[in-house]
Parts: sequence; structure tokens; C-alpha cells
Amino acid sequence: MAGRKPKKSIEERISEKEELISALQIRIKSEQDELENLYNEKKLKDLESISELISTSGLSPKEVTEALEAYSKLKEHNAS
Repeated sequence: MAGRKPKKSIEERISEKEELISALQIRIKSEQDELENLYNEKKLKDLESISELISTSGLSPKEVTEALEAYSKLKEHNAS
């Protein structure tokens, strides 16, 4: 049985698990940061789209806000 590795000690196995968990936590943080960047990119594109719509509508931002508020109230009223 010359090909068998000696069994690792419990301390070695604990150390390996701690290193693995640490590496996974770093990876999760990196993925969370990337996801947050994607959310921000989507939000910016949505805002650019809304800004373009306001610009082409000929209305002021205040007029658009008032129109949306009126529409929202009407929608709520019709839903109840």
C-alpha cells in the first residue's frame, strides 16, 4: 500500500476549511459588488430613458410629476 497518503490531522482539515470559507466569503463579496454595479447601471439607463422622454414630451419635469401623480391617484381610485 505504498500509494496511500497519510490521513490529515484534524488541525490540518480545520485549517483547510477555514481557508476555503475565507476564499468563498471574498468571492461572495466580489459578486455582491458586481451585482450592485449592475443594479446601478440599470438604474442609470432607466433614468436616462425617462429623461429623454421628458425632453421630447415638451413638458417640464414638474408637469410630468403632476401628471404622474394624477394618473396614480386615478389608478388607485379605480382599483378600489
